[in-house]
Amino acid sequence: QVQLEESGGGLVQTGGSLRLSCEVSGGTIDNYTMAWFRWTPGNDRKFVASMNRDRILTYGSFVRGRFAISRDNTKATVYLQMNSLKPEDTARYFCAAGAVRLISAARRVAAEYPYWGRGTQVTVSS
Repeated sequence: QVQLEESGGGLVQTGGSLRLSCEVSGGTIDNYTMAWFRWTPGNDRKFVASMNRDRILTYGSFVRGRFAISRDNTKATVYLQMNSLKPEDTARYFCAAGAVRLISAARRVAAEYPYWGRGTQVTVSS
């Protein structure tokens, strides 16, 4: 069974950058659609970005060019580069793995991803 482990979160000032990493084990990264979601207390997990085997990228509307998802198959790792961070980006960020081929609308739905990491906290100070 595939396992996911996130790292790279932390405290950053407004306008700063962070790169989150998601190490994948127990499965071949190309066999999944990989995604990032974020969560704040009292809310559902919110879609941030996804990338499938064909390198098709999908982003949440709030990203607006600030974030970039990428993958390094040789390291079995998925990344989320986050720039121009804002206090409203403060959340726990989760890596998720889903079916290799998800239609566009499905990529944004947390329930379409059966595998999840434990998350990494990102806090953006004002």
